[in-house]
Amino acid sequence: MESKELYKTIYKIARVVNSSLEPREVLGQIVEQVTKAMNAKGCFIRLLDRTGTVLKPDAYYGLSERYAHKGTVEVSKSKLDQEALEGKPVYIEDVRTDPRFQYPQQASEEGIVSLLVVPLTAQGDKIIGVLRVYSGESRSFTDEELDFLSCTANLCGIALENARMYHALKRTSELANEYVYQVFED
Repeated sequence: MESKELYKTIYKIARVVNSSLEPREVLGQIVEQVTKAMNAKGCFIRLLDRTGTVLKPDAYYGLSERYAHKGTVEVSKSKLDQEALEGKPVYIEDVRTDPRFQYPQQASEEGIVSLLVVPLTAQGDKIIGVLRVYSGESRSFTDEELDFLSCTANLCGIALENARMYHALKRTSELANEYVYQVFED
């Protein structure tokens, strides 16, 4: 993968992050851009639920609906996600045989072989999920691709944090307006 293409993709992703406060739209465009830039089979963003015990599917590209909704990814049962949620990138050469991967049979049926996972952070260093890139053949990822994916994960965190703050401010404003209306109408 050429450095120039990765930088162009980071620029496109940054523009997407700046263009909308709707997380589904932004993350959907990001997973598509990552898949294409890395010439990968697919890309998946999973976010932790409120309990921090399950990684819920949020956005994906290049993967079947069947695979995307194959089952719950429980952190306690997924060694690779445990490692990623500790803040470490995780590379698996063959998910079909690596015991850290929770769904090897479904991955095999989907045509997935190699995997790179990076933590997704928000509010500085709070890990809120993972960004995964899948390859259909055995593949090593370069340091440059790892840096690209880590940068992209950080941009995802920024997008989610921006949306969260926007919606919180919007709700606060609505509540304040309701209060003012109620006080002055009574």
